[in-house]
Amino acid sequence: MYTKSRYSLKDLARWTRWETYLFLAIALLVTMLYEVAGLQWLRLPWTPIALVGTALAFLIGFQNNAAYGRLWEARKIWGGIVNTSRSWGMKVKDMVTNEYAPDPASDGELKEHVRALVYRHVAWMTALRHAMRQRRSWEITMDHRANKEWAQMIHVPERENTLEDELTPYLSAEEKARVLSKSNKQTALLFLQSQHLRQLKERGLIWEFSFLELENILQELFTLQGQSERIKNFP
Repeated sequence: MYTKSRYSLKDLARWTRWETYLFLAIALLVTMLYEVAGLQWLRLPWTPIALVGTALAFLIGFQNNAAYGRLWEARKIWGGIVNTSRSWGMKVKDMVTNEYAPDPASDGELKEHVRALVYRHVAWMTALRHAMRQRRSWEITMDHRANKEWAQMIHVPERENTLEDELTPYLSAEEKARVLSKSNKQTALLFLQSQHLRQLKERGLIWEFSFLELENILQELFTLQGQSERIKNFP
């Protein structure tokens, strides 16, 4: 994704140079045939040109509105993931305690539970962004020559690293193997989160109301994930 506020003139010229060369060649050819070869039948009145130009302007306007709508929806989803992730980290840290535990855990064990829940959430975000980078059958723009050249100039972690490698710092070997065996890996990670919360509730390390609050956050993450997948899976 290009995240800068604007394209520089140099970037714009580099990205569109092949199309520019093609249009210049066509314009030069038609001009030479008309002026030098004397092919007067190439002359066109302004009326059809104006009509086609007006229709094209409306078409491009509709396409721009549709593209901006998808971009804005994705921006809201991204903001939702950011805010929900902050809430998850804060509440996990404060709600995993010995306050209601009949058999208190050590401070080290509590910190390990918090670490696992937070790291697994980072793994969920990692799996989600890798899923969003998977190509669909209608995504053919990267096959264009200009876009291939542009891709060489930008850094895309999902194309340089495998999901398995990126999950290694955040999951145990057993959890990583379980997640990678599923078709929807981000969903599998949220299920692991829910199971972990249930185990903590059964031990009293999470109060029942805290358990419900954290489960609501997982539900919100499912919603945000589904919204992301909806944009990705529909052209």
